[in-house]
Amino acid sequence: MDAAEFRRRGKEMVDYVADYLEKIEKRQVFPDVEPGYLRPLIADCAPQDPESFEDVFKDIEKIIMPGVTHWHSPYFFAYFPAASSFPALLADMLCGGIGCVGFSWASSPACTELETVMLDWLGKMVNLPEEFLAGKDGQGGGVIQGSASEATLIALLAARTKTIRRVQSEQPELTEAEIMGRLVAYASDQAHSSVERAALIGAVKIKNVPSDDTFSVCGSALKKVLDEDKAAGLIPFFFCATLGTTSCCSFDKLLELGPVCNKENIWMHIDAAYAGSAFICPEFRHLLNGVEFADSFNFNPHKWLLVNFDCSAMWVKKRSDLIGAFKLEPLYLQHHHQESGLVTDYRHWQIPLGRRFRSLKLWFVLRMYGVKGLQEHIRKHVRLSHQFELLVLQDERFEICAEVVLGLVCFRLKGSNELNEALLQSINDAKKIHLVPCHLREKFVLRFAICSRTVESTHVKFAWQHISQLATDLLKTWEQNHHRQ
Repeated sequence: MDAAEFRRRGKEMVDYVADYLEKIEKRQVFPDVEPGYLRPLIADCAPQDPESFEDVFKDIEKIIMPGVTHWHSPYFFAYFPAASSFPALLADMLCGGIGCVGFSWASSPACTELETVMLDWLGKMVNLPEEFLAGKDGQGGGVIQGSASEATLIALLAARTKTIRRVQSEQPELTEAEIMGRLVAYASDQAHSSVERAALIGAVKIKNVPSDDTFSVCGSALKKVLDEDKAAGLIPFFFCATLGTTSCCSFDKLLELGPVCNKENIWMHIDAAYAGSAFICPEFRHLLNGVEFADSFNFNPHKWLLVNFDCSAMWVKKRSDLIGAFKLEPLYLQHHHQESGLVTDYRHWQIPLGRRFRSLKLWFVLRMYGVKGLQEHIRKHVRLSHQFELLVLQDERFEICAEVVLGLVCFRLKGSNELNEALLQSINDAKKIHLVPCHLREKFVLRFAICSRTVESTHVKFAWQHISQLATDLLKTWEQNHHRQ
């Protein structure tokens, strides 16, 4: 393919993507395929001779689309949003076109410098304390990671290195292995599984801190666990606070937890993967109060801020803590500006060496929507979730299972877990809308998340009528079977 054909085909592809997104609600939200559907549809091995673009292009609808779950459909209410917008897609195209691998400042100065400035822009939008910003000569700063899971792992590994060095300086007789064996990380019993996974990769123990009736962790619960572990000779070193848990969007109590962590010399990382985007709205910013106690903070613009995957924003108060944990300087990666103090080499802030020019997506989206446009997007989703909550509350067969704060509603039929499992199965079997469940304590609960950029009140009403009708049908057969028994 030469540049002339690329121009022609590129326009065709843009038209195809625009049509796909414009007409997405006509597609069934969840595919009808069985595992292994794809292999018989394509050849056993790569072709020896080149094929035409037409041949490849016509196979998109034939082979790929039948197996796609349409995350951007207004009938997709599962997981959390996957952000997407036309400015972000165009920026991603430019990122692919430039094709730099931005591991150091010298490997592409614009790639590094735009990221530093964009993370400052974003930090100011959520009103982060000054010390988390790079500014002209700050000690903190932001970096784009691939996911919140990566950000948690990076924070845990940096905390581990920092603690080992501190303990070795206080007790030089202890070996690194002895200290490692005594380290403990902590997170809420509602925290995402990625926190446990980070501890697994970091080869440290992790303990769950019990959450309260609102599914939040409070200061006294953390302190109790810490006191027990310190008495047993363990070394607490890391706590991951969650703002907007995956199951029910609950919020750990930062203003209580922060002082405990600071007093005990524990690194506090805040995972606000989904909820963090909402903090650009002044009415939700109070949910971040207490961030001033944290060592690191992360949220995903690629969930709710119209920047398509991957773009996970992470800030640290002291970037030297990250660099101190990951810095290696082989000759082939060195450059003559690196000691100037003016440049950032992001390879020291992350697990991979290479990185894409992801800040272009932020730059395009923040400029073309503006803070006000993004605030309106968040507020619309929150309004729609409260609309759904109201519909659920008007039907006495159902109950709401957790406070609705942002764009997630946790609800269920009053009755057994088996009944609710059957309801969810009938919803997802019908494939008109898509939902996923969670467990809240011993209850099986249905999650209804407002996800699509194009979702409107009519889609929410349709979803509720559909759920309500399926519940009516299910309860009839349930009662008949019950009477038979």
